Amino acid sequence: MAGRVLIVAGSDSGGGAGIQADIKTVTALGGYAMTAITALTAQDTVRVHAIHEVPLDFIQQQMRVCIDDIGVDCVKTGMLSNGRVIEAVVEVLEEAHPRAPLVVDPVMVSKGGSALLSPEANEALKTRLLPGLATVLTPNIPEAEMLTGMRITDLDSMKVAAGILLDLGPEAVLLKGGHMADEHVVDMLFDHDGMELIEHERFSHGNTHGTGCTLASAIATGIAQGLTLRDAVLRGIEYVTEGIRQAPALGKGHGPLAHGHAIPPYPRTDRLAVRRA
Repeated sequence: MAGRVLIVAGSDSGGGAGIQADIKTVTALGGYAMTAITALTAQDTVRVHAIHEVPLDFIQQQMRVCIDDIGVDCVKTGMLSNGRVIEAVVEVLEEAHPRAPLVVDPVMVSKGGSALLSPEANEALKTRLLPGLATVLTPNIPEAEMLTGMRITDLDSMKVAAGILLDLGPEAVLLKGGHMADEHVVDMLFDHDGMELIEHERFSHGNTHGTGCTLASAIATGIAQGLTLRDAVLRGIEYVTEGIRQAPALGKGHGPLAHGHAIPPYPRTDRLAVRRA
């Protein structure tokens, strides 16, 4: 089976992030992508120019028809712009039986700095979406700071933040270190069995639009295809890293990744340094 992934997220008209990046990623990794669009954006590589919200009942209908007809092996959430959207999504997820694994990418701010999650939705995400539903939460450093209320400046504070995030209820946390100033990127995978640090290459160019969406969808695809969470994360990081390496340098701002490149079906770790923390 290819791995059926239901993506509940916003649309990026520029194609670098959001639903468009999600579909490209799932397809490139051999999965089958379905979508429930939560918002439409007029967006390019520079900024989000406008957001048009989708009615709540239509978000739910998109989810239900996919689940009822095709079925789902993993769900990935991206842009859920406010608390009402989160409640609507949680309602469908809670009624689904059997419940599919859930990858939560807490999309809060766009690469260009535009707010994509209202302040009141922060609490709804922490109290409604994460506890008992989320398989893995995938925040970057600014998102983790917003969710924990603490400053994250080094590896030690990353560890503290990851612990706080795990206590919110997901089964695991992948705290991404791309916003740190280290020579290499260090991501942190933390669950109740321990912590691993995943070190990989950092690139000097700014063509990183959609990295968060892409990585979360890559992880969801791996889970849907039967990989362990660890293997899905390693393959996802490898896929994103190569996508940045081959980025086509489009647009006037943060350009998109190259989503169409091929990697082996299981993670190679020759470009990743993985160690227990």
